[in-house]
Amino acid sequence: MRDILIKNVHIIDPTNKVDRSGDIFISNGVFASPEDADETALVIDGNGMTAVPGLVDLHVHLRDPGQTHKEDIISGCKAAAAGGVTSLLAMPNTVPAVDSPETVRYILDKAKNADAHVYVVGAITKGLESKEASDIDELYAAGISALSDDGKPVANTVMMVDAMKKAAKLGIPVTAHCEDPYLAGGKINEGEISEKLGVKGMPRAAEDAGTAREISLAAAYDVPVHICHVSTYTSADMIRDAKKRGVKVTAETAPHYIMLTEQELLKKDADYRMNPPLRTERDRLAMIEGLKDGTIDAIATDHAPHTPEEKADFNSAPNGSIGMETSFAAAYTVLVEGNHLSETQLIEKMSVCPAQILGINAGTLSTGSPADIMLYSREKWTVDPEKLHGKSKNTPFKGLTLSAKVKLTICGGKIVYNELF
Repeated sequence: MRDILIKNVHIIDPTNKVDRSGDIFISNGVFASPEDADETALVIDGNGMTAVPGLVDLHVHLRDPGQTHKEDIISGCKAAAAGGVTSLLAMPNTVPAVDSPETVRYILDKAKNADAHVYVVGAITKGLESKEASDIDELYAAGISALSDDGKPVANTVMMVDAMKKAAKLGIPVTAHCEDPYLAGGKINEGEISEKLGVKGMPRAAEDAGTAREISLAAAYDVPVHICHVSTYTSADMIRDAKKRGVKVTAETAPHYIMLTEQELLKKDADYRMNPPLRTERDRLAMIEGLKDGTIDAIATDHAPHTPEEKADFNSAPNGSIGMETSFAAAYTVLVEGNHLSETQLIEKMSVCPAQILGINAGTLSTGSPADIMLYSREKWTVDPEKLHGKSKNTPFKGLTLSAKVKLTICGGKIVYNELF
């Protein structure tokens, strides 16, 4: 592995309170002192670009094993690299679900040759069916980094409590898909647009009821919980209140919830259908406010690939959209250009805080840390689905002009995405 010297680059490293121009040296896969660089290093001119810790995405569906026509571990990590994501948390709703040590080992083994670090979520219940608990100790021994039944909520509250207690002892997070299944079942947000289109709506109460349950369990048993893909102002209010009361709750939202609203559904294009659905302008503004005041700790993508054939019919298509290649650019456009967050604060939401929630050595440019780094330029570009690097093209950002472009991604000291040379 060749050493790399990045010269004259603007460096933002929130962990070390760095925001200045300088050089970055990578040797043997870790960050080292630029003074130690010699003539054998590959020199990269970073002038006009910004270097930040590689992004950490807490919510990714790689579809592998079982649905590799949509995405697989290798293709998903290529998409990650193109978006500056160097670490990702792979959700367990694969086929079979990640409820056995064999499936955990399969994912970790295949990920050894991927362009991003892959961390595996173990299923709380067998087959995500809330009927039989998975053997969490076996899954942990096999290498899982978190627990969830994402894709479905854990219907059996006893099993959820047991998983939260076990995870707390093991020091890994539980990530919660918050949804009341009796209230859910619609295709888009319940309201003006669902009525206009004559489509069954999904009320915000479905998400809010699930959020309330998980917060209540975390408070009652004094254990942590991480709330996935927050999309409603009422859920944000509950999380804000819980944090003030000292409940051990963290939360994420996604770029589409801070940029888009249910108005997009008037196009009757299934690429704008996901779960939770795009909500109202009030909800969108609440997600931004939650990021600003610390209620929402992280930005994750909920990257959910589906083929064009699967997404062809608006009414019958599965929920989900892709997002890793556009996540930073979309968030930058809304939050930094919109004067809601500074670049440093954005990197905290997309790298530092996610790494802390997951408990991994990432989100920093500190000497001796793994050399995971993204370089970007402040340039405008238009999202063309056909130029994206994953297998599926179902992006809700298609045709939009965004204001930051990933130019180079290095993962573990290896260049995995390169637009510079």
